Amino acid sequence: MKLSEIKNHLKGLDTIGFILPNGELVASHFHVTEVGKITKDFIDCGGRVRNETVINFQLWEENDYDHRLHPEKLINIIELSEKKFQFDDLEIEVEYQGKETIGKYGLDFDGTNFLLTSKVTACLAPDACGITPSKPKLQFSELNSGATSCSPNSGCC
Repeated sequence: MKLSEIKNHLKGLDTIGFILPNGELVASHFHVTEVGKITKDFIDCGGRVRNETVINFQLWEENDYDHRLHPEKLINIIELSEKKFQFDDLEIEVEYQGKETIGKYGLDFDGTNFLLTSKVTACLAPDACGITPSKPKLQFSELNSGATSCSPNSGCC
């Protein structure tokens, strides 16, 4: 989700909710402790120089059960950050303190709540590492069930 999208979604909400990938709701007394821009300059395993920039939101919760961050307050925080740091309309990454470590998530919206989506790693230069794309695994039920013989173009094998 881009920065402009979260601002548009927040305008239509009375309360803010975040849901973790496992379906658990982030406690309603969470704080957004920072909104910033993170730039990562790196070289992939194939030697190619890369650059990645995201807008980072950090969610945190503590024993402040009376605290509730309202949509208009988060919009104000975002807009202040945009003015101070001249943000582009970049993708948002969310950091959230889990039980053991900080997790990094993508962000989506289901019409009511913001969804913290799982992020994954991958080799960025598979050709340089000798990694060949894996063949898709098929289930027997996906094979052409109408085939009565196994000829090269029948779809049975």
